[in-house]
Amino acid sequence: MSEQTSPNAVSGTAGTADSADSMDSARGDIGRRIARRREELGLTREETAYRAGTAPGYVRYLEEQSTATPGPGVLIRLADVLETSVAALRGGDADLPPGTGRAAHHAQLIELSAEECRARLSTHGVGRLATETAEGPLIVPLNYSVVDGAIAFRTAPGTTSAKAVGTDVAFEVDHIDEALSQGWSVLVRGRARAVTDPDAARRLEEHAYSDAWAGGERSLWVCVDPVAVTGRRIDVP
Repeated sequence: MSEQTSPNAVSGTAGTADSADSMDSARGDIGRRIARRREELGLTREETAYRAGTAPGYVRYLEEQSTATPGPGVLIRLADVLETSVAALRGGDADLPPGTGRAAHHAQLIELSAEECRARLSTHGVGRLATETAEGPLIVPLNYSVVDGAIAFRTAPGTTSAKAVGTDVAFEVDHIDEALSQGWSVLVRGRARAVTDPDAARRLEEHAYSDAWAGGERSLWVCVDPVAVTGRRIDVP
């Protein structure tokens, strides 16, 4: 297989060997990230290989061999199949904000349909809530679920997101692909309300995908009822 590279022999001083060990560790991390992301999406190696246009044996090689060095072409295809980015597979985006790459030539900004927006919101994830406060506008990240068409999240009384209750807010989710310099965003505008009815709160509890990543006691459910849902994506021909 042309994409599979054989491990390179390393010789030289102890410093060179240490450098090679570090490189091998990084390569092994790529394999683990591929395997972890594949399992998160519920894909088999065969399905992943078919969609990426490569062989199942090569995907296994990448996941199991610490010396595997996939080229940029196969990494781009794998990132697309795994709904992530090349930078994420390489681990190079751990401490950097997305979007550090250059813009692509001849990119186009395309409006998303309502159905596409709902598909990208899906059923849960992490988004950003924009709200007005006494100190000025603030944006906070939070875990959310989509229940009965509303954006639902759990928070603690007194927090920025809790103070949004009874006000008009905006909620945004997005995805950036560093390798292809493209991405998308979905914006939800609506009014935040506290969920006080026990049956309604119980329904949200049953449908919530996860507790808040930040942990802590979060007893207040808040819903954002959409007034408008819009989205755009950057397409690179």
